[in-house]
Amino acid sequence: MGRMQLAKHHGLGNDFLVVVDLAEASPIDARAARWLCDRHRGIGADGVIRVTPGDGMADLAMELRNADGGLAETSGNGLRCMAQAVVDAGAVSSPIFTVRTGAGISHVEYLPEGAGSGAVVSVSMGKPEAGVSEHVELVAGEVGAHAHPHLQAMRVTLGNPHVVVRIPGPLSLASVDLARLGARLEAETPGGTNVHVAAVPDAPARDELVIRSWERGVGETLACGTGACASAVAAHACGLVGPQVIVHSPGGSLEVDLTGPEAVLTGPVIRVAHVEIDWPREEAG
Repeated sequence: MGRMQLAKHHGLGNDFLVVVDLAEASPIDARAARWLCDRHRGIGADGVIRVTPGDGMADLAMELRNADGGLAETSGNGLRCMAQAVVDAGAVSSPIFTVRTGAGISHVEYLPEGAGSGAVVSVSMGKPEAGVSEHVELVAGEVGAHAHPHLQAMRVTLGNPHVVVRIPGPLSLASVDLARLGARLEAETPGGTNVHVAAVPDAPARDELVIRSWERGVGETLACGTGACASAVAAHACGLVGPQVIVHSPGGSLEVDLTGPEAVLTGPVIRVAHVEIDWPREEAG
């Protein structure tokens, strides 16, 4: 049995375990990811990221598994957590570098904040693809005291799939039973989907959104980076916000810039801990 080094980081409470595996000696399968992410029997996280060498077109590559062990194409908060981990590990020679994800190549810019555990990271999230507005038919109990049988929604792809459900002014995000709505829409979508409920805040001082996120293979999370981008794309397409948006989640706020060909996500990341474990674990198979 050997030893595995991991780092735990979070972006607005959306937490990830990162294994910097430039020697490609520590593969992580679905069962191992489930154990690592288990908050009671493992270390605990929303996902686990394995970083490997790049392919000549990108400096590094990453593989992301959600807490249920399933592979995910990309993650905005995960990319930002990975960025801090690889800078800490000395795996990159510059604070500006590229990473190949399952959704393509992302450009990363890392800015440390003093000598503490925090940093601000910007990542490109690819060219978003927005669908047409559609109706989400509601099931009893998914939105409390709602007088109408449906809400407006839009499907957005950023290499991974999203459904953004607009919550109109008379309702509040708190009135949505996201555990029911998110799980149902994920199950009804072939291959699953991330689900977000979004609203424009009352009397916003700038272009702002407030969202809650249900992540495919994880459940409700405190924040979702690609979900913030998808929500901004959907709201911008509907004329509710401009191309530069502050997106507020329960875990905090992210900046989304849609002025270029790719969505760019900027926000804080925090180093939580470095962890060393025996590996492989019997529980992880």
